[in-house]
Amino acid sequence: MTSEQRQRVPGERALLAGMAVDAVGSGMYVPFSLVFFRHVTGLPLPLIGAVLTVTGLAAMAALPLVGVAVDRFGARRLQLSLYALRGLGFAAYPFAGKLPAFAAVALLTAIGDRGFPVVQQARIGELAKGSDVERLQAIARSLSNAGLGAGTLLASLIIGVLGDRGFTVAAWLNAGSFFAAGLLVRRIPAQRRHVVVRAGGEPVRRVGYRAVLADRQYLGLTSANFLIALGYSSLSVLLPIFAVSRLGAPQALTGAAFVLNTVLCALAGVPVARAARRLGSRTAAAAVGAGFFALAALGQAVLGTVRPHALPLLMAGLLAAVVVATLGELVHNPSASSLATAAAPAELRGRYLATYQLSWSLAKTAAPSLFTLLLAVDGRLPWLVVAAAALAGGALLLRLGRVLPAHVVRPAAGALVVAGSTKISKNLRPANPERNPPAPENSFEPAPHPPQSRPSRRNRSVHQVKRQSHDMECG
Repeated sequence: MTSEQRQRVPGERALLAGMAVDAVGSGMYVPFSLVFFRHVTGLPLPLIGAVLTVTGLAAMAALPLVGVAVDRFGARRLQLSLYALRGLGFAAYPFAGKLPAFAAVALLTAIGDRGFPVVQQARIGELAKGSDVERLQAIARSLSNAGLGAGTLLASLIIGVLGDRGFTVAAWLNAGSFFAAGLLVRRIPAQRRHVVVRAGGEPVRRVGYRAVLADRQYLGLTSANFLIALGYSSLSVLLPIFAVSRLGAPQALTGAAFVLNTVLCALAGVPVARAARRLGSRTAAAAVGAGFFALAALGQAVLGTVRPHALPLLMAGLLAAVVVATLGELVHNPSASSLATAAAPAELRGRYLATYQLSWSLAKTAAPSLFTLLLAVDGRLPWLVVAAAALAGGALLLRLGRVLPAHVVRPAAGALVVAGSTKISKNLRPANPERNPPAPENSFEPAPHPPQSRPSRRNRSVHQVKRQSHDMECG
């Protein structure tokens, strides 16, 4: 089926428009961070930093609850709720001049920010199937980078014109962006939620996070992502310190490196993700992305050894390593995110994705202390650790590619083809049918029978399994 013949994902335009508006609003405060909060609250910087650290850790601990809420209430309802929560939080920041008020607002906003990737990924899993998941993930990442750049430019203009008052205006505009994004995605209809029932019609009781902890393959995906996520953190945390302190590069060069990363992510994200799908499997593509991270980190270690004094040579080497790392980001992220979504059972998707999101949060939390500790020993050591972690993560992904169900590793394996009057699902048998039953997205449903024909026993059982039920009690 060609791209022209393929139907658009339901509500795709509204979903992507909401992502773009959200990203522009976030770009108005993310680059300024501590300075932004100092101006809108009036509190001292050390106190703001301590509050943001504590509330960030608390929000990370709340991720499992976000997963439970997604499974109980649905991703759409949680998406709208978190948009509203984040909007109210940023609207309240200019009035949170006292420590208790600031801590309360920061905690609620942090929960919304940390939990939103889980909800958005679950929502994409509800709306898209097969290779459309990678496509939407790639577009989402491109929109995020483009929006962050546009928001940063807009905030700079506002602050340049209004001075310190511009920070308050930026906070309210960011709040408005969340409300606007919520109104856009509210137009997307809710998807029918199907549950699996036993032969007697009794719903299968959810077992909560016990099912996630018992799924060693999914925990393997999460562990691999943690190892590779250190490469993402190295671009924002390690590179600026390394370039200035170890290489003696001017501060402006690190700024140029970030601009290059943002522009490449915004412009090349979709084409690179499309090319990565030609590798044949999601695990192979994600592993190749990890390989690019390792190559870039080894390049930085070489720069730290050679330490060229000529600025043009230093600039060429540093920016080349950033390009390779960005390529790793563009190849790895859509495939890895799609793996996490496809491997999660639909009825427990929120819990599974919340567990997966912890790998990102843990890497982001551990990176600053880990990198600074290693830098104190040797400037090249943190890059060697990043390279080793990326290679280990990629090797783990390749191993998992041999045991995960076919429809998880290769989206085409779950494609439906029409044969006669019945839709038949190909290659849906997992490596271990008892531990890895086919995901609901790959279930098949027979076409209507003529009035005179009687459905076979097989088809009656399929109808029974696909029966829609009321929301089950969460475990």
